[in-house]
Amino acid sequence: MILASTMLASALAGFADISGIRLQGYVADRMADCIENHVIATDPLYFTSIFHSRGESNWWQSEFWGKYMHSAVPFWAYTGDARLKAKIDASVADIISTQDEEGYIGNYLPERRYGSNCWDVWGTKYTLLGLIHYYDETGDGKALEAAKRLADYLAGTFGPGRRELRKSGAFLGMPSCSVLEPVVWLYRRTGEDRYLDFAKYIRDELDAEDGARLVRDADVPVFGRVTDGGGWMGSSLKAYEMMSCYQGLLELYDETGESALFEAALKTARSIAETEINIVGGATSGEHWYDGANRQTDVYNRQNETCVITTWMRLCAKLLQETKDPYWADQIEKSFYNIYLATMNRDGSEFSQYCPLAGTRARGEDHCRMHTNCCNANGPRGFLTFLRTYLAEDGDTLRLNHYTSALVEGKIASTGKKAAFRIYTLYPQDGWLEARYMGDEPMELALELRHPGWCPQMDIHVSGEEVQSFPNPDGKASYHRIARVWKPGDILDFTMQMPAVAHFRNDSVAFTRGPVALARDLRFGDGDIGEIVRPEFARAGSLSAAEGTGAFSVDFDRVRAKDGFWMNFTATLPTGSHSESTRDWLPETVRFCDFASAGNTWSGDSAYRVWLPVLRFERHR
Repeated sequence: MILASTMLASALAGFADISGIRLQGYVADRMADCIENHVIATDPLYFTSIFHSRGESNWWQSEFWGKYMHSAVPFWAYTGDARLKAKIDASVADIISTQDEEGYIGNYLPERRYGSNCWDVWGTKYTLLGLIHYYDETGDGKALEAAKRLADYLAGTFGPGRRELRKSGAFLGMPSCSVLEPVVWLYRRTGEDRYLDFAKYIRDELDAEDGARLVRDADVPVFGRVTDGGGWMGSSLKAYEMMSCYQGLLELYDETGESALFEAALKTARSIAETEINIVGGATSGEHWYDGANRQTDVYNRQNETCVITTWMRLCAKLLQETKDPYWADQIEKSFYNIYLATMNRDGSEFSQYCPLAGTRARGEDHCRMHTNCCNANGPRGFLTFLRTYLAEDGDTLRLNHYTSALVEGKIASTGKKAAFRIYTLYPQDGWLEARYMGDEPMELALELRHPGWCPQMDIHVSGEEVQSFPNPDGKASYHRIARVWKPGDILDFTMQMPAVAHFRNDSVAFTRGPVALARDLRFGDGDIGEIVRPEFARAGSLSAAEGTGAFSVDFDRVRAKDGFWMNFTATLPTGSHSESTRDWLPETVRFCDFASAGNTWSGDSAYRVWLPVLRFERHR
């Protein structure tokens, strides 16, 4: 890719400019497919065409353009692709041309505009985000002016003495109130107090007694929040919209320092990670919170919505920025290498809407009488979250949050100079990585390496120095700091122990190896992919068919991957329940693949399964 200069004013502060991060290897290839066959191949004028009419009553057609811009603009800045820039320019000019004298940009009937049980304000949020993204990269004052006029129209409709924002739209107003994020962005870019005042009003709407109560209920697990049984109007269980609102509250916290907003977002995100995020880093059934971590072994409707996954990764990225806690990098990695990559089809042209833990994958249904859907529009944003959080700049420290082959460049605060490293690794296929300092002259700086929570030990070696070993007995993520004067050609290499782990839950077992969840796939032709596993493979003293994780005596050997797969493994497991048959009681060798590859034909020939049933032994009285 040809890199262009970039402003990326909307990127996460404290992280390296993505123009200095050039991914290589498998992840780079997948991202290139997405950019070429999805982002560049999309015609955004198809999305802006609906703004020329005013005939909508309750659909969310007006979200698609802003979602597209959320990834298209940064990817244009990253690649410098002239084809993409021409499409973006044309679509911005087209959508601005639809703005009416009052400032409204949308497609709703006048009598339904910003009404109840509709998605008009939600669409305004994405239009604002799209216009601001464009302004950030181009400096085009027309885009910023259009965004201001649209926000002024919105603020003139809702507020004290006017209509109540939380009573527009569905789900206790969360979709509408998620407009908080671009309203704060406008304040940050203009310094005009009316936008900060409107943002504070939205904050109050989100915490109203008869609203979603996102601050006052922060101690309540998200599955236990407000609901009238799951209806459109009275439930706060809608995951994507809830997290979007917390994203906005964190943006407002950055401007006001209100600790209650930060604490509410942090507690809620922790609750999501502990009670909803499943073994592949996904969440939700039917787009709602459902105590999903505990219930993931069962077959639920519409699991793991892609919009939820990309929004969860964005929320984790914001918390990583705010806290510098590697826990959130672990969460991004878990989702990215598993469920996120799994949602994209093989050529990168589409994203699935849902991605279950057992069954098949497929293209999502069309939405709003258009040939797209919310998840296909949202999908490319996941690559940007990974890019933006790959390398952090913190004074004279560069912090590696993610691991994949790349050329990276970060700025050192004390000198203003940039330090470059070439990263080579096959991670997450194995746990070895090399970082070579690429500077022409010595430079004093610290390199911090994330030690993932799943990794029991990391061994680090720098040119001419003894190996340092860092055990991780409590299973918590941390950083290891290597401070030195780096000389041209210096090499740091480290190895992360990457054991296979058995996860037991609800009389089921699933396996992970490092950050990667494993699955059986019908294409291997090695028997029933849902065959029972007997628990005697667990070592004495470890967890058997109980809850939790356990060490076990089975080796997962990485083998040459078959066509269509990223990673393949073999394991010899005691399967079946035929205790009366000496032949069927013997262990058998079966294949597993990485979850991202499972089911990637989007057809029945690649049916797959993550959780396998465990044979139960009952004592009879």
